[in-house]
Amino acid sequence: MKRSSIFILQAAVVMFGLAVLAFLLGEPHLEGRNAHATPFEVYFNDPLLAYVYLASVPFFVALYQAFKVLGYAGQNQVFSPAAVHALRTIKYCAIAMIGFTLFSFAFVPFAEGDDGPPGVMLRLLVIFPTIVAAAAAAMLERVLQNAVDIKSENDFTV
Repeated sequence: MKRSSIFILQAAVVMFGLAVLAFLLGEPHLEGRNAHATPFEVYFNDPLLAYVYLASVPFFVALYQAFKVLGYAGQNQVFSPAAVHALRTIKYCAIAMIGFTLFSFAFVPFAEGDDGPPGVMLRLLVIFPTIVAAAAAAMLERVLQNAVDIKSENDFTV
């Protein structure tokens, strides 16, 4: 791939990560019950918010690994064990995000008022694209692993 397209994709990954980080840090202050709360009350009196921050760690790790894979593509090292390892890490991060989201359904009975059903729908909106990302990462990992194996066999025969 051309370096300019790799750079644009890497910039898009960084911008997406910054947008998600800004949302994670800014949204709790705009929420209904936290609108007039102090930062201490917002961040330390809400265990669900702490859980959301903990569950977002695999997302940012996966974004970093995607950035690394794009870097390997820019260096013409896509068919390397490092790229396969990065894709495997993305797959595991997606599976961890699915697990965190499924575990968060335990909080649904404790939702106050009518927050339960919209919370379920938002969780489902997180789960389905993450399943697609995990499946795509697994497929690409398998294809790249086969290519790396073929490349190493060809290197030994020469």
